[in-house]
Amino acid sequence: QVQLVESGGGLVEPGGSLRLSCAASGRIGSISVMGWHRQAPGKQRDLVATISSGGSINYADSVKGRFTISRDSAKNMVYLQMNSLKPEDTAVYYCKAFLRASTALRFSDYWGQGTQVTVSS
Repeated sequence: QVQLVESGGGLVEPGGSLRLSCAASGRIGSISVMGWHRQAPGKQRDLVATISSGGSINYADSVKGRFTISRDSAKNMVYLQMNSLKPEDTAVYYCKAFLRASTALRFSDYWGQGTQVTVSS
């Protein structure tokens, strides 16, 4: 009933930039927090950045000053602008939304399918 779809991943050289987008669709009642997580091969999934409905933003220390999260609440979209990319940023990036479906009483976490980001020369 609710879907999150990411786009914008790809291969980029060190120092380059990419912009990820995530669109939430379906029977959405209300979205609280939207954000991005990433998972490198053999590692756990880690938080990258989050943004609340009120505009509060949180970044992982490893991306501060390089990544910028933004949100278009009217379109139920969240973006991640990634600059000065490093090889260690290589991972599958997942969009996550803490939302209440229109048919639900409670908020729950919803995840996208992920998009690959590879930083390599």
